[in-house]
Amino acid sequence: MGIASLEDKIVQRAVVEVLNAIYEVDFRGFSYGFRPGRKPHDALDALTVGITDRRVNWVLDADIRDFFTKLDHEWLGKFLRHRIADERVLRSIDKWLTAGVVEDGEWTESDEGSPQGASASPLLANVYLHYVLDLWVDWWRRQPARGDVIIVRWADDFIVGFETEQDAHQFLTELRERFAKFGLELHPDKTRLIEFGRNADWTRRRRGAGKPETFDFLGLTHICGRTRRGGRFTVKRITIAKRMRAKLKQVNIELKRRRHDPVPEQGAWLRSVVQGHLVYYAVPGNTGAVKAFRDEVTRHWYKALRRRSQRTRMTWTRMNQLTKRWLPPVRVRHPYPEQRFAART
Repeated sequence: MGIASLEDKIVQRAVVEVLNAIYEVDFRGFSYGFRPGRKPHDALDALTVGITDRRVNWVLDADIRDFFTKLDHEWLGKFLRHRIADERVLRSIDKWLTAGVVEDGEWTESDEGSPQGASASPLLANVYLHYVLDLWVDWWRRQPARGDVIIVRWADDFIVGFETEQDAHQFLTELRERFAKFGLELHPDKTRLIEFGRNADWTRRRRGAGKPETFDFLGLTHICGRTRRGGRFTVKRITIAKRMRAKLKQVNIELKRRRHDPVPEQGAWLRSVVQGHLVYYAVPGNTGAVKAFRDEVTRHWYKALRRRSQRTRMTWTRMNQLTKRWLPPVRVRHPYPEQRFAART
């Protein structure tokens, strides 16, 4: 993390506004992270529509290892000079990158990477990956690829879908070689090539390999599924279990700290927590996981209120009244991916 001074923050925001206007013309449509007017759900919609509407049978779930730490300053400078001629702007960017970090009064040099926390870092990261990854993928899927290839990228996390297994393995091998040229590396534990798509369930069942594997992207676990009506292939999305457990643990700890606050204050705080969770995770097909989150919050709140006193009069009847009064109801907050994607694209 690198927290810039107030003056640098102001200048960085101004530079980012100007550079956004320049690079938005160049950036590819499958790049979504940290771009104006593009939200995580836009990337999730594009990914779901790509897998269901195109011939995708294999998915590469990729993650770049320590991307913001390993970003090469020399290569970034070359990329920026493609579109920026003003040396004053280039010098300012170079100073932000090499400013270093002061910890416990000691200054440490930063000869590579981009500080997370700086206003300019997300845009610089997008510029770097635009030249290293996006342009190359755009060429690769039009030239060497033998079948359909889709890609959705959010910052340094990206998902690539392939029609053929041969394309998938060839792409992964050549991607590692290209990243090595620019000082990047795929994370060995977080990068997986899995069989996923409309034909994955019956081809794996025919081989006796079990159900298709799943992958995580932007907080949701993606699963091969079938619609209730017609049994058509669809991508089911549910909250990542690990993230939900971590969030519930935080809620429980905070409830213990707020145990003796007035009930209306606790209720107002919990309403904001559950509302924020619903706004992001209440996508079609995920109401079960969202309801489970709300129920667990209610249970933690009930236990916290009962421990306020040994002579508590808190019952589940009263608890249900409090829940109905303060916690928002569970309902789907997002349209189906294909509807919103068609409307926006």
